[in-house]
Amino acid sequence: MLTDFILPAISLALSATLIPGPLQAYLLNITLRYGWRHGFLVTLAPILVDAPIIVLVVFILGQLPEGVIQLIRLAGGALLLYIAWGAYQQMRAGASFNQPGVDATDDNNPRQIIGTAMLMNALSPGPWLFWATVNGPLLLSAIEQSPLHALAFLAAFYGTFVGSLNILVLIFSRLGSLSPGITRMILGFTVVLLLYFGTALIAEALSLAALHQQISLIAAVLGLLWLGWYTWRSRTPS
Repeated sequence: MLTDFILPAISLALSATLIPGPLQAYLLNITLRYGWRHGFLVTLAPILVDAPIIVLVVFILGQLPEGVIQLIRLAGGALLLYIAWGAYQQMRAGASFNQPGVDATDDNNPRQIIGTAMLMNALSPGPWLFWATVNGPLLLSAIEQSPLHALAFLAAFYGTFVGSLNILVLIFSRLGSLSPGITRMILGFTVVLLLYFGTALIAEALSLAALHQQISLIAAVLGLLWLGWYTWRSRTPS
């Protein structure tokens, strides 16, 4: 359960949280203007809006043959790789969490704030695509194991997602922004996670999961060796 469902759920949730997007921009804007209490309201939007999306998507996926599910896994892997490329481009361009791209409402009424956040989440294609191609097949696999596996997957994903958003609220409330260096590190971390799980979905759809694990292990070792060498070189006087 841990490696098949809980760790992927946590990693995907972290990736969804740490890539700057409309929800994060709105969250930052509300937090800076009205404080952390109003920011916490924005973090509730995914839980309130995603429930019907999950039910609808999982019901539809449950009616499909296994071959179509495998094609959806391929599409989900491609989607994650596309998101990874976008995150890499943001990292190269110097994207940050301190330049909100969404105007906050002029009214600090809590109902209007959470209503705006829910509407933004419901009308965004992100949750629909993510659940249809990535989380949906994973949740179906968990359901096939047992209801406990499915609950563990959902709890790990939303616990990490909402918890991470709340941590961002506290950081924004105290610091007002994240430095460009920290933002680059965060985006680099998410790129690695997205690359791993994107290729994992594609490998699973092609029945190459074992080969993917071996290649990933080799890549992780090489990456750690390169990081150690780069750190040593940067600290060595020229």
